[in-house]
Amino acid sequence: MARTHILGFPRIGARRELKFAQEAFWRGETSEAALREVAAGLRQRHWQLQAASGLDTVATGDFAWYDQMLSLTALLGVLPKRFGFDAAQLTLGQYFELARGNREQPAMEMTKWFDTNYHYLVPELDADSTFDGGPDWFFEEIEEALAQGLKARPVLIGPVTYLWLSKSHVSGFDRLTLLPKVTQAYRRILARLKARGIEWVQIDEPALCLDLGAAWLNAYDQAYAELAGVGPAILLATYFDTAADHAARAASLPVQGFHIDLVRAPQQLDAWRRVLPASAVLSAGVIDGRNIWRADLRRVLTTLSSLHAELGDRLWLAPSCSLLHVPVSLEHEVRLDAELKSWLAFATEKLGELSVLARALNHGEASVAAQLEASDAAQASRRNSGRVVNPRVQQRLAGVTAQMAERASPFTDRIERQREALQLPPLPTTTIGSFPQTSAIRQTRAAYKRGEIGALEYLQRIRGEIKLAVRKQEALGLDVLVHGEAERNDMVEYFGEQLCGYGFTENGWVQSYGSRCVKPPVIYGDVYRPEPMTVDTARYAQSLTDRPMKGMLTGPVTMLQWSFVRDDQPRATTARQLALAIRDEVCDLEHAGIRVIQIDEPALREGLPLRRADWNAYLDWAVNAFRLSAAGVADQTQIHTHMCYAEFNDILPAIAAMDADVITIETSRSAMELLEGFGDFDYPNEIGPGVYDIHSPRVPTVAAIERLLDRACEVIPPQRLWVNPDCGLKTRGWEETEAALANMVTAARALRSRLAGKGGLAWQRVERTEGVTAAPRHAAGCVDCATHAS
Repeated sequence: MARTHILGFPRIGARRELKFAQEAFWRGETSEAALREVAAGLRQRHWQLQAASGLDTVATGDFAWYDQMLSLTALLGVLPKRFGFDAAQLTLGQYFELARGNREQPAMEMTKWFDTNYHYLVPELDADSTFDGGPDWFFEEIEEALAQGLKARPVLIGPVTYLWLSKSHVSGFDRLTLLPKVTQAYRRILARLKARGIEWVQIDEPALCLDLGAAWLNAYDQAYAELAGVGPAILLATYFDTAADHAARAASLPVQGFHIDLVRAPQQLDAWRRVLPASAVLSAGVIDGRNIWRADLRRVLTTLSSLHAELGDRLWLAPSCSLLHVPVSLEHEVRLDAELKSWLAFATEKLGELSVLARALNHGEASVAAQLEASDAAQASRRNSGRVVNPRVQQRLAGVTAQMAERASPFTDRIERQREALQLPPLPTTTIGSFPQTSAIRQTRAAYKRGEIGALEYLQRIRGEIKLAVRKQEALGLDVLVHGEAERNDMVEYFGEQLCGYGFTENGWVQSYGSRCVKPPVIYGDVYRPEPMTVDTARYAQSLTDRPMKGMLTGPVTMLQWSFVRDDQPRATTARQLALAIRDEVCDLEHAGIRVIQIDEPALREGLPLRRADWNAYLDWAVNAFRLSAAGVADQTQIHTHMCYAEFNDILPAIAAMDADVITIETSRSAMELLEGFGDFDYPNEIGPGVYDIHSPRVPTVAAIERLLDRACEVIPPQRLWVNPDCGLKTRGWEETEAALANMVTAARALRSRLAGKGGLAWQRVERTEGVTAAPRHAAGCVDCATHAS
């Protein structure tokens, strides 16, 4: 009998209940007891969903108050020493301080979880790190499930993956020297699970899907030899790519089962079949845990039938990875287009798909004939829908030339023309784009969406917020301004709503980090831009000031990565369609007199495949998509891009190949460590390293910002430096935003004075003329100027 299970379930709640409870607690509006009550209710609801779907076990330990890596760090008791917390006595408030910072310490560094848009908190390790244990939250949640009569299968991130994803601020420190300490901590955890009667524990080792050197591969042998026989049976879980080249080695480990991702890497199945021990379980990840399309159940059964005949009850069925990466349920999607909705499956619906597959294997396809027919109908509907393919988009894409991805002149020529046109001082100050999304702004958008206010009143209110943001920036003394994005719900959803080929959910929320949730739009068909999206807003904002106003756009790769993307054509093709849509908007902004245009690509690194052998192919099309979106403008128009919360050093040649005039990056949490790679690489264009962490409520001091800027000047020539926060400011309040930006501007001016006094600046500001100059003409070779607005 094939068994079913999942690797994890979304924890935020179908209506983001955990988010709102967290934020109320942080604001001091509710008690810790109230927050714990909400969390316990969500866990119970999600376990009951799993049990009702017939899963053989329910996943526990997949819940986290902020992040699963941070929760494991707390469980192991290896907290950053700089906070001074006693791990054994860690409070929930202190846990949140690790994630969000406090008045004395910045938050732990945050970066992307493999190639997803989920962010984890990076453990900080050194030779003196101890793993003596922390709070018992992990075990308390298991007790909750058992008390409900459920069969719990706890989930842990594995010891080798934990060390791989950690970092040390001690130069040259080898994290693997901590492996004996780590495995001893895991031994204690596993022994407690065994004492409680737990039969299976899932240990996630997605690092096995990476390019690992011999030392790290040997670490698996060492770690699991130590863990053998200590606790419950171990299901070693890999996901996000193939682990086939390590299958023989993994199969020799003293574990009792293996999970593999057969959605991302179906080709690995044969390799695992050859090496699977005779008594071992194989968990087949056949339901997509990262996308929202209904599975083709009949096709999946074709793969599973022979596997089931071979393995019998040693075959487990599961999603490819944790369902953390998809929304909770379609139940609340009452406005979603019926045809599109019939093509989708969220986390709860994926539980149902697992149930159908198991029943088909265990009792014959006739037992689920109606469900299989519904699956067939959904596949046929999507395949034959006239909404999916647009001949005009296909024709335009076929006409794209290599020249369309090239700026008219090299950066060294462009930057001189831009400096003359923009009249900026050295070390110019700016922000990344968004300003505080106040309750008034959110209420205005909601009222307009509900039809309670008309379009004119909505426009007037939003323009009032834009004017407020512009006046505050002028008062602060910022050099390049933004309009604040009061009209935008999300940097991807906002643009998707104005593009054809996109669909939208009401409650398709997915956790990005902590309480931050995103609602990815759904790319179901060919993408194109029917009309300008931001031009009127940018033109109005620029009319309020004589300082340069940035046009703010989301880049094609980020639009792709942060959407649920169609799986019926190559992602590269969809990225090029998006690039043409963004190119049209860039050209229209330039025609409207906007001389600085930012095309954000924070997800470029995120989309990098896990295996280096696949990097070049991805980077070729991803970089080309950005260049295609940006290259239609004249030399005088300055193109910015922004990237954050990822490791960039491995792809610096590709970032340089994007040829943005200015890149802004997140660096403050790592104390400018990330910037060092740009310096070592001798990054050729201008760069704005973030000088304070916008996710923390801390207001940085002038001295703290000056220290970061001084370090930046040691790495990058000051003539090529910009000064800016790490990221957008939408989640902050105005009081702290103004205080932080005031300190940033003061620090930048102080550094200018010091460098100018030492003769350290090669060029000085030219006096700004009144008003905004006319838009420059398009670059030669912008072959689609005449048609891009259509």
